[in-house]
Amino acid sequence: MIILAIETSCDETGVAITRNGRDVLANEIFSQADLHALYGGVVPEIASRNHITVLTKLVESALEKANLSKRDLDAVAVTYAPGLIGALLVGVNFAKSFAYALGIPLIPVHHIRGHIAANYIAYPELKPPFLCLVVSGGHSLLVDVRDYTDMQVIGTTRDDAAGECFDKVARVLGLGYPGGKALDDLAQGGDDKAYMLPRSSIEGSPLDMSFSGLKTAVLNLIHNAEQKGDTVDPAGLAASFAAAVSDTLVPRTMQAARELGYENIAIAGGVAANSRIRHDLELAAKAGNYTLYLPPLSLCGDNAAMIACEAFYEPKPAPFESLDLNAYATMSL
Repeated sequence: MIILAIETSCDETGVAITRNGRDVLANEIFSQADLHALYGGVVPEIASRNHITVLTKLVESALEKANLSKRDLDAVAVTYAPGLIGALLVGVNFAKSFAYALGIPLIPVHHIRGHIAANYIAYPELKPPFLCLVVSGGHSLLVDVRDYTDMQVIGTTRDDAAGECFDKVARVLGLGYPGGKALDDLAQGGDDKAYMLPRSSIEGSPLDMSFSGLKTAVLNLIHNAEQKGDTVDPAGLAASFAAAVSDTLVPRTMQAARELGYENIAIAGGVAANSRIRHDLELAAKAGNYTLYLPPLSLCGDNAAMIACEAFYEPKPAPFESLDLNAYATMSL
């Protein structure tokens, strides 16, 4: 089955084509990072307008790279939730028009399910059930992946997502947007014990987490130093912050795996590219005799290949059945 997928949940425009889910024939991504860097974060209206500008060209490029024509496609998949509502609507309406014109099914895909499915592309042998840690700019979740379409959130952040905190701390340190990679690079030369930063604990919900206190502690530390004229060690602070985030995520991941009795653990989402988190997960998984699946960096961020992969396992509506599909800014997994 050949699926064309559209991903426009935030500021990356993605178009991909897969065969039978895991065989990626083309994966086109247009990043708007440089456009939004001017404003220190994603501007929804700019993101939506640029999706409109590049979508048709990306589809044409993907078809050319896959050596296919539109008539070779069996279905169209699209991210419909969650994300920036204007950006999502661009992708949803484009996909609906495309599917309608070709008379083929339109398959809606939840963005987080797509991130989890990125692991299927990287690891053909991976099958449910397994535990997946999903960490991105908008989400921090522990997901019990019981089957390809049967998933349950067993742990989540009570406030900020880990990725959001990375971006805000990076911005205060003057690293610009997007800040995740810049902060990771800076941390490589730092002492992760330079600053004592808090680790969250949710009474009665040991798998849940919180990052707002950690974010506030870092911001207050920087602002207080500026007011006093003190010098902050940027590399040490970056390393200490990354360690605090990892210490929040990794032990909960291992506890969840023990409680579920699973042998396989995966990670997904943009923050899955963070080197400290990847390193600590590898050590913890090895110590506990778990098999760990770390997606390549190219599949950690938003992309359409993961959406096409998940679409292969989702229910296939009849042609024209999903043409009333809407987009949703928020939606539980």
